[in-house]
Amino acid sequence: MSVHNLILTPTGLRYAGRRYPCSIGRGGIAEAKREGDGATPVGTHRIVMMLYRPDRIAAPAPWALPILPGDLWSDAPDAPEYNHRVRVPYAPSHEALRRADPLYDLILFTDWNWPDANPGAGSCIFIHQWRRPGYPTEGCVALKRDHLRYLAGKITPETQLIVQKR
Repeated sequence: MSVHNLILTPTGLRYAGRRYPCSIGRGGIAEAKREGDGATPVGTHRIVMMLYRPDRIAAPAPWALPILPGDLWSDAPDAPEYNHRVRVPYAPSHEALRRADPLYDLILFTDWNWPDANPGAGSCIFIHQWRRPGYPTEGCVALKRDHLRYLAGKITPETQLIVQKR
């Protein structure tokens, strides 16, 4: 286990010897993740992409990509684009990546059920900004804004999110 991995613990997200308070899915930690269960899946998940809102923040790392107007994430298990970034117009179920609120100003994407998505196994697990301390997510890991920005500037595409059953 590398010191450069993000490790989800009962007391927060650990990175390089420090702990950062975080929120997880409303369904808790699950070994068998399903679409819509609100759970954060157990496993070792690579950080495969970083997106940011260039109209709100500077790129936190050289490998970060901008979130553009019309960027979406498909969460439609029956669509061929399931669990992938798509663009408008897109009729199947999706989530807007460019939101009015700041939750997705910076998103770290894991390889949960990606790139070869298994329909119904749950869409991507993001690491993003929290609404407020302790407020659950739909399965993602959420952090305080400044902690997320700090970690985004330190991690690399080789960093892994390690989630163990609590």
